[in-house]
Amino acid sequence: MTICGRLIKFFGLLGSVFLILLMSYGWHMSQEKQGRLYQLQDLRKQLVQEQCQEHKKANLKGNSLEDLSQSKLKNFIVDDKHGIIYCYIPKVACTNWKRVLYALNQGEPYPDLVSIKSSTVHKQFKFTLLNDYSRTEIKAKLRHYTKFLFVRDPFVRLVSAYRDKFLHNDPYFYENYGRNMLRLYNNQPDPPKTEKAFRLGIRPSFYNFIQYLLDPQTERSAPFEPHWRQMHRLCHPCLIEYDFIGHQETLQDDAQELLKMLKLEDSITFPSAYENVTDRDFLLNWFRAAPLEDRRKLYELYEQDFRLFGYRRPSELLDD
Repeated sequence: MTICGRLIKFFGLLGSVFLILLMSYGWHMSQEKQGRLYQLQDLRKQLVQEQCQEHKKANLKGNSLEDLSQSKLKNFIVDDKHGIIYCYIPKVACTNWKRVLYALNQGEPYPDLVSIKSSTVHKQFKFTLLNDYSRTEIKAKLRHYTKFLFVRDPFVRLVSAYRDKFLHNDPYFYENYGRNMLRLYNNQPDPPKTEKAFRLGIRPSFYNFIQYLLDPQTERSAPFEPHWRQMHRLCHPCLIEYDFIGHQETLQDDAQELLKMLKLEDSITFPSAYENVTDRDFLLNWFRAAPLEDRRKLYELYEQDFRLFGYRRPSELLDD
């Protein structure tokens, strides 16, 4: 064999060894990451249990699943074929998780999630909901199915809801909520109708939105709209023991881990998510117009969500 041939053979062998070492390193890193994700899930579920115990001690009456009316179970999507229950929370990746549940309804090969229009999963397709079943069936499904939800920093979620529903010229939300906010908190006795308001760029401010949330009359007239209703009021984590709790802030890793748990990681690819901005300046910019006292009241309104799901108290907004 020529010297050149020997060199090619030598580097080929070396390359193979290097490739094996690299694959071994990647496997160990993957195992380490998997262990961290398992541990994180345990910590999230343990925190919910501890906070719920504290809440039960403070609330002597207590609650049970039987106390929940059928209407309070309408955010739970059921997939009987795969044994899945998903409690969706608006403004927490719910469009993409609905795409997953929609794809599962279509059968294999599952459609590419990105190709599924948001209008399909929000308006056109009728999902099977938990409150479609009898109480006996509900209990059985909650006992045996894999139950999951995704949560998000409560104040960031409020900003996202405001931007989506009041800055993007949504006719339904302007007519049903925006005009009242302008009337009650923006010194506009007769706010313009939708088309004129959109043409002139008239909309409630973020502080008007906060005033609306803090107004006792808001809750007395009707429960909060789901886009800003507290997450625990939508998914009842103190009454339903979830198998998986995902966070918007770690969405891609959590989504991959959940799909693996559901044995779908080779069949469905969760879409890439936009960056979830939660830094200090982001919140300060949005909440700057709200007086300190109102920020503190708003925190009290959403405090249980902060505590249940491990989100830090935003001291930069609440302390002098």
